[in-house]
Amino acid sequence: MKVWTVVNQKGGVGKTTSAISIAGCLSAMGFKTLLVDLDPHASLTHYLGVDSECQALNLYDVFMASNSDKAFTTVLAQATLQSSIKNVDLLPAHMALATLDKTLGEQEGKGLIMQKVAQKFASEYDVMIMDCPPVLGVLMVNALVAAHKIILPTQTEHLALQGLDKMIHTLELMKNSLTAKASYLVVPTLFDKRVKACIGAFSQMREKYKGNIWKGYVPVDTKFRDASAAGLPINQIAPNTRGSFAYEKLVNELLKDA
Repeated sequence: MKVWTVVNQKGGVGKTTSAISIAGCLSAMGFKTLLVDLDPHASLTHYLGVDSECQALNLYDVFMASNSDKAFTTVLAQATLQSSIKNVDLLPAHMALATLDKTLGEQEGKGLIMQKVAQKFASEYDVMIMDCPPVLGVLMVNALVAAHKIILPTQTEHLALQGLDKMIHTLELMKNSLTAKASYLVVPTLFDKRVKACIGAFSQMREKYKGNIWKGYVPVDTKFRDASAAGLPINQIAPNTRGSFAYEKLVNELLKDA
């Protein structure tokens, strides 16, 4: 199983859109995919039409059961839901995830829980995709440590570049904890070729992160809003659009590099 973490320490750059769009492309290719929502805001969970407050079990419960292998296995299986997308399951978030840094305290192995999830599901899924909160804490650390590939969606505007620099610095600080095979890929998002500032930011990104940046970009596309309203990935709502084609190319690149 491949483990991909979608992360950035700046909000509003397209993390959740990227996670759901990548899963949609994998679904169309016949890959069995697990989406994991690590953000206490539960944007990915709500995108898929799941009310996090109404679920008996969720990712928070998985973390809390991590000290007992039997309980962990049981809770993990019961918390994982079949989504409305073919071949895609969801491990939903809950607002209680925001308390984990304090709740887990000095618990041994607290940064390896998502790695344990990946090991439990290794034979059940082809790809596990984690959508992270924009805050460096136990949730982001878990997702980074478990990752084989780290995907960094970054809006093509200058403020987002500062957030990207911060995220790369975090990866450098954590490099001794990351999986040996893990590498990062910057994915330019919300690109508008009509806007000079977008073109400038895109050029700056390509120059600074060459070797670690996707050659393509995700364009501004109003169909992403339609997809979100429908609770489905863009390739199922509007397959013949720029946004859908962009994520299809990105997934092909990720699979080739895996």
